[in-house]
Amino acid sequence: MNRHRIGLILGPVLFCLLYFFPSITDLGDAPRAVLAVTAWVAVWWITEPIPIAATSLLPLFLLPLSGGTEESTATMAYADPIVFMYMGGFTIALAIEKWNLHKRIAMHIISIIGTSSNRIILGVGIATAGLSMWISNAATALMMLPIALALIKEVKEKNFFDDKSFHSFSKGLLLTVAYSASIGGLATLIGSVPNAALAGVANRMLDVNITFANWFMFGFPVSIVMLIALYFYITKIQFPVADTKNISSDFAHSQLRGLGKMSKEEKLILAVFSCTAGLWIFGGFLPFELTDTTISMIGATSLFLIPSFSEKGGLMRWEDMKNLPWGLLLLFGGGLSLAAAFEDSDLTSWFGEILTNLQAFPYLIIIILLSAMVLFMTEIMSNTAVSNMLMPISIGLASGIGVEPYGIMAAVALTSSLAFMLPISTPPNAAVFSADYLEIDDMIKAGFWLNILGIIVVVLAVYFLQPLVFSF
Repeated sequence: MNRHRIGLILGPVLFCLLYFFPSITDLGDAPRAVLAVTAWVAVWWITEPIPIAATSLLPLFLLPLSGGTEESTATMAYADPIVFMYMGGFTIALAIEKWNLHKRIAMHIISIIGTSSNRIILGVGIATAGLSMWISNAATALMMLPIALALIKEVKEKNFFDDKSFHSFSKGLLLTVAYSASIGGLATLIGSVPNAALAGVANRMLDVNITFANWFMFGFPVSIVMLIALYFYITKIQFPVADTKNISSDFAHSQLRGLGKMSKEEKLILAVFSCTAGLWIFGGFLPFELTDTTISMIGATSLFLIPSFSEKGGLMRWEDMKNLPWGLLLLFGGGLSLAAAFEDSDLTSWFGEILTNLQAFPYLIIIILLSAMVLFMTEIMSNTAVSNMLMPISIGLASGIGVEPYGIMAAVALTSSLAFMLPISTPPNAAVFSADYLEIDDMIKAGFWLNILGIIVVVLAVYFLQPLVFSF
């Protein structure tokens, strides 16, 4: 029996056990119902007997039917502002992809940084991470993979390296695409699903508004440190290349020539993107209030208003929205619905009481253990599922040990995005593994030590930087 069939049965069974046998938890009716629904949804998120997005619809009817919370509480979470902020960001990302602006940006970065093997890897890493700050890591990896494969093909055809160096270069370049796509997403609220989940849960359960700028001040330094560490680890330790010749300096320029002159549409989209990103980061200095969601919606809507010069209608047309990841928006809604029910039923306090035993451990040890647990869970589970399950519980953990919840929540958000060991861990890992230049051992060996490094960086950031940034 495969995991899908096991999960299909196990989810409802756990629900029935927790819901119909109160002695198991000694909880009241409402919190017991929320716990039972959470168990069902969590099992189906993990085992995927139906699509994850479809599973995310379960709280809509299970919570009110079981008495966990009112229907209005369960349903309103699907229209949370963070959902619409992400929708706007996705729309802008679709426009960038539609008009091929992402490839122009990547090629400009590569042409500026240089064309030795290490500089190529650095340039691809910076381009990938930079795009992943604003575009989903899966989409970024898929955008950058053809560029990386073209560079590998160029190296192979021109015989720049011996066999050993060629394999090191090709493996290092592909893993840089995968890993930097995940690392770049740490920097912004829209770059990674767990980051947005943190902001949404904080708003729902703690009545705290973590803005784009708040997270950027915390996440961007973490992303930079991880990207620097990735570059030196890949090029100096795991896949060093003995450079004999530089890769053709004309490669990036020939790619740019193939793209032609920057179109009016690209310039307009770049302007919209720049204004939106600028307002997200510096909007707090304006004399009037602009929320991140409002900024996102203004940017996205403007793409439909600004006319295109080469096709009828605006820069974006509604038919372009068929590529929007609607399922991911439902995932946000499902996670936030459970979080709202946790708060409404006071289930969080129950978790807090259970976890008071952890008070015996120093806060630093708790962060280390939590980060390691979450990271290795994410190796075999969706980071969305992990963050949606653990974010509300992390608030209970913080309450139980008597600390502010933001550090624990940040540790969950960051480490659930840093799975590097397996092709199934993240979409970028799967994308580059499909190129046939990598073996599973390459990813496991490189990814294991990057996982360890990720835990160290996250723990230090949470322990020292987070209290300075999240001072609510």
